[in-house]
Amino acid sequence: MVYEAMLLFGIVFVFGSIFDILTQSRSALTLRHARQFWLFIVIGAYFVFCWSRSGQTLAMQTWRIKAVDLDGGRLPVIKAIVRYCLSWMWFLPAAALDFQFGLKEWNMVIALTLGIAAWAYTAKMDKNGQFLHDRLAKTRLIELPAETKSKITDDD
Repeated sequence: MVYEAMLLFGIVFVFGSIFDILTQSRSALTLRHARQFWLFIVIGAYFVFCWSRSGQTLAMQTWRIKAVDLDGGRLPVIKAIVRYCLSWMWFLPAAALDFQFGLKEWNMVIALTLGIAAWAYTAKMDKNGQFLHDRLAKTRLIELPAETKSKITDDD
């Protein structure tokens, strides 16, 4: 997730700048909800494109992880969209608690950390080690085998 977040930083920076140029905003708080919706769509487009095209984002390629349909095939666009929306459950329950109780500073960080840990624990409860959002979206993650590098022999 950390590697994916680093890659998303560039996407959010570029498309956040485009939003600012198009709306003439000079503050991140200007049109805040429109900006959040815009970035939700942009980030979603990135994930849906990658998952439905090759099953992998750049970070997933590095870790040799691939999102596939239950039969092991390529994700249809609709399943990639459902997976993207459901994957927000990593954050939304804890964010809703933060909002409801007006948590600030360390209390907010603790709530988000516990929410993320609880969602991650859903993989431990699944017999196949799949996250709850994958089970609900009828997708799964598979680990790809390491590429074997062929030895180059000298014919001297």
